[in-house]
Amino acid sequence: VQLQAFGGGLVQAGDSLRLSCAASGRSFSRYAMAWFRQAPGKEREFVAAISWSVGSTTTYADTVKGRFTIARNNTKNTAYLQMNSLKPEDTAVYYCAAENTDGTSSWILRHVVYDYWGQGTLVTVSS
Repeated sequence: VQLQAFGGGLVQAGDSLRLSCAASGRSFSRYAMAWFRQAPGKEREFVAAISWSVGSTTTYADTVKGRFTIARNNTKNTAYLQMNSLKPEDTAVYYCAAENTDGTSSWILRHVVYDYWGQGTLVTVSS
C-alpha cells in the first residue's frame, strides 16, 4: 500500500486542522492506520492509531488525548487526523503509517512495526 499525507499548514494556537492520508492499493480496510509526528530536533513519536476492523479501536498519545481524533473511511481509502485546540508544541512533521495486522488492542496498535509510511506533512502552530 502507498500512502500520501496532506492537509498540513500554518495555524494559530487554538485553531483546528484536519490531516488526511490517502492510500492506494488493495485491501486498505485490512490495515491498521496510525499517525506519528517528529518535531525539530526530536525523535519521532506516536500520536494516534485506529484498527482495521468495523467498530475500530482507537488509541492516542496522552499529549493529544481529548484534542485529536483519528478516523477512517474505508470506501475512500483514507484515514484522517482531526486536530483541535492546537498548541505550539504540536508543531511537527506528521506522518501516516499502515500495517496489515489483525490486532485490535491499543497495545498492539501502539507497538506494532508499521511497514508502510507516507511522506509527511508539516504542521506549524504559532503562539
